[in-house]
Amino acid sequence: MIFFLIVAVSLFFALVAQQFIGPLPWLHGSRVLLMPIVLFYGALAFPFWAMLILAFLAGFMWDALTVQIAFARDIGTGQTVATNVEISLGWSILLYAALGSLMIGFRPLFQRGRWEVHCLLSGVLTSASVLAEYLMITLRRGDLIFTKEVWWRIGGSGLVAVVLAPFCFFIFNSIAESVGYETRPRKKKEAE
Repeated sequence: MIFFLIVAVSLFFALVAQQFIGPLPWLHGSRVLLMPIVLFYGALAFPFWAMLILAFLAGFMWDALTVQIAFARDIGTGQTVATNVEISLGWSILLYAALGSLMIGFRPLFQRGRWEVHCLLSGVLTSASVLAEYLMITLRRGDLIFTKEVWWRIGGSGLVAVVLAPFCFFIFNSIAESVGYETRPRKKKEAE
């Protein structure tokens, strides 16, 4: 329980930290997205129900930060009404739950000590989340355009996640060991 709370609080601090890291000019403006890496580690370390809680927290925090609603005043009644919602509050929760479910499918491999696939998959799923957000915004606006720079921003975020995931996984595994949480199942003792 303590380790779950540590990872849940780390989601918040990862979101805050990634806001202070600017776009990377050498990757055509790609962003460093730390929160998905923490979420994907949580999907590997915890059971499904715990991953869903982490996906809810991550999605809610991301939507609370990025949802944009344009308001206008109705001339006839004088009331303020929402006129344009590009991304609905709650869609990131569903997206992160789906991506976390994909990652949790590889959990048995992680429990056997194989982490390489998960670091690569963290990059792919991070790029998938950026692509999904781009598609959501552009389909709402009606101007779906894929340029070289758009692909660099989508793929660049995933590339950064691939580089940072091993460090993140190592740090969280070290914390798990220090608080007594086992990410690997115990081997059954053979009867002698």
